[in-house]
Amino acid sequence: MFVLDSRLQQDTLPMGDFPLCRLLLSNDSNYPWFILVPRRADISEVFELDAADQAQLWQETSALAQVLKQVFAADKMNVATLGNVVSQLHMHVIVRHQGDAAWPAPVWGRHPAKPYAEAQVAAIRERLGAVLAEGFSYVQAQP
Repeated sequence: MFVLDSRLQQDTLPMGDFPLCRLLLSNDSNYPWFILVPRRADISEVFELDAADQAQLWQETSALAQVLKQVFAADKMNVATLGNVVSQLHMHVIVRHQGDAAWPAPVWGRHPAKPYAEAQVAAIRERLGAVLAEGFSYVQAQP
């Protein structure tokens, strides 16, 4: 049974589900930073997914990155899976702008997280709502 790692629960805001992955928003308004987590139990590496799930993960990652690049007018998209702290397989999809808080360095550990205001999260949901692919289902906003 799929259970989201407690650190991901603590540091992110749930956005919704693609056919394979749960989409999360990192609660750090320094960057539009999204995380895809395959809804499969006990998976820590991409190669542990079966071939169909591997293909689906890359399709969802690529589609999300393409949408985010357009919606947020990104200069560069950073896509990575590390798992050094949270071993549950998760894919970071981060919008980067020249001149953002960490540019051109990686975002990890550069600056303290700046939590989103409720209105900012609502605006992100609205911006993405019009462009995310069929098959994406939103979770209800948390009170």
